[in-house]
Parts: sequence; structure tokens; C-alpha cells
Amino acid sequence: MIVAIDGPAGSGKSTIARRCADELQFAYVNSGRLYRAVTLYALNHGVTDDPARIVPMLADIELSVQGTGILLNGVIVSDRLHDDDVDRWVPRHSAVPEIRTFVNAKLHEIAASEDVVVEGRDITTVVFPDAEVKIYLDASIESRARRRYDQGTSELTYDEIFQSIQERDELDRNKVVGSLTRSDDASYIDTSHLTIDQVCEKVLSIIHRHLESSGKVYKS
Repeated sequence: MIVAIDGPAGSGKSTIARRCADELQFAYVNSGRLYRAVTLYALNHGVTDDPARIVPMLADIELSVQGTGILLNGVIVSDRLHDDDVDRWVPRHSAVPEIRTFVNAKLHEIAASEDVVVEGRDITTVVFPDAEVKIYLDASIESRARRRYDQGTSELTYDEIFQSIQERDELDRNKVVGSLTRSDDASYIDTSHLTIDQVCEKVLSIIHRHLESSGKVYKS
């Protein structure tokens, strides 16, 4: 079974998807972290403002998921994936069609072998348009910037983070391939004024209704 969750940066996708996957005993896959790993590889090899230069490198990149960790060529890089430089360049790198094809193939490989909760920005529309459950999480730019700032992992000011998210939304919505759009059949949840527990409750309720209607057994 595939549960697909998408929405803009900072809408709570990662936290919600991970919690729901744990509750359901499904595998958790974050597509954005795979793109970030590709960007990290590019930055380590001096590629920033010319994303097309990454394409020949893809043959040398091996990505895998180990629990909640991301391995880049066999090395866990999870603690580097939200560096400010990665934040800055990943929107441009992930807009390259060949890179999206590379990451999408990895996502399909993972989902082919187990039940998954997958989250990203084109998961319900491009990567898994036939997912059994589709959910679109949204939130105001103000609330998303505040969440990112309060995490304390960035050296940017709140205003700089706000501007960065605003610019990222624009890039994500105007990508030639894999643009951020809301699937017509996705359940919409605005997380701006909801706690994590409240959002999880809504998402799990949607998933449980599908499991019950399809006659599938809830695992936990």
C-alpha cells in the first residue's frame, strides 16, 4: 500500500509522514531527502549554479534508505541534508528532469517491496498518481518560516528564512517537471494552526477509512 503525502516546504510533511508510518508500521520515505543527498554530492564536488553538470555524476551516486537514515554511497549523511547550502541549491538541482527521473526510479524501487508512507512535492501527482491514499498538507508561509526558524538548525534570520521559502515555493510551482500542484483527489489539510498531534489524527483517520473500506487489516 502506498500513502502519498505532498505539499510545500515546511507544511509538516516530514514529521507527519514519519509519525504515521511508525503508527501503521509502514516504511517511511522522504523524497526530498534523496534530492538533498544528490545536492550534497554536487556541492562536495564543487557544483552549484550549473545543475546540468550534475547529470553525468548520477551514475556515480548510490542512494539508499536505512531506517530513518539516508546513505549516500554507503555513508549516512542525514545530519548534513539541512545545511544552509543544501537548502539554497536543492530547489534548482531538483528542477533538472534527469535528476527527478533518477530519484523517482529509486522511490518506485523502494515502494515495490513494502507498504510505504512517501512524502515530497509531486508525490501524488507525478511519482505515485495511483497511490491508494493521497494527502496534501498546506500552511501559510508565515507559519512555515516560524517552524523552520524555531528548529534552531539554520543560521539564517526569520526574515531570510521567510524569503527563502517564498522563493522556493515559486520555484517549485514553476518547475517544468515535477511542479508543486494539488491533486484533485488528494485530501487537503491546512496545518497552519494545528498541532502535530492534531494533524496526525486527521491523516490517520483518512488512512484508516481507506483500510476499512478496502478490507485490509490494520497492522498495529
